[in-house]
Amino acid sequence: MIFRQLFDETSYTYSYLLADEQTKEALIIDSVEEKVEDYMLLLGELGLTLTATLDTHTHADHITAASVLRDRTGCQSLVGKQSKADCASAKFQHKDLIKVGKHSLKVLYTPGHTDDSYSFLLDGPEPKLFSGDTLLIRGTGRTDFQNGSAAQQYRSLVDILLALPGHTLVYPGHDYKGASVSTIGEERQHNPRLKVASEQDYVELMEALHLPNPALMDIAVPANQACGKHKPLA
Repeated sequence: MIFRQLFDETSYTYSYLLADEQTKEALIIDSVEEKVEDYMLLLGELGLTLTATLDTHTHADHITAASVLRDRTGCQSLVGKQSKADCASAKFQHKDLIKVGKHSLKVLYTPGHTDDSYSFLLDGPEPKLFSGDTLLIRGTGRTDFQNGSAAQQYRSLVDILLALPGHTLVYPGHDYKGASVSTIGEERQHNPRLKVASEQDYVELMEALHLPNPALMDIAVPANQACGKHKPLA
């Protein structure tokens, strides 16, 4: 499989390109509008055909490139069942399989950061988890807007993600300190957000954060609910 981890310096967003080496079919997870030309260049250099974009959730800190890439390449734009982006080509739900050539991504519904938060698992000898904003490297996604729920996130983490094999590689939706990959085993052992003794302790921890809203939130959320279509930013 062809795999690339891509980074947007403005929003600290990781996007991921996965492609089948034989069929040359590709998909991109959590695309960023400002990086479209980079994606198009990479697709061309590698001789790939983009078949789908996937968004792990409705982002509040950047605008998805789903609409632009769909217009440019004819790919499908896919979002979770709970998403308000009814303009998407199709919606996925828990335990669905999303094909990219002979490979499959297993869809995991992991609400808490938002009510439409999903993760994707690429199984195999070296499994890869694309955890969106649910599980970060030595952190977890905030739970204080877009119908987020710390209790739901705790259950998503404990019951679904941390139940995966310890050698599963963790590729998050963001990192603000320069880390690019972890493992489930590392996060079980070293993630300070996961040191709590109970769901209630996790809820209290998250409620005490009092984080400022993302700078682009009022623009990004409605734009992403429209698959990335928006008026030009001033």
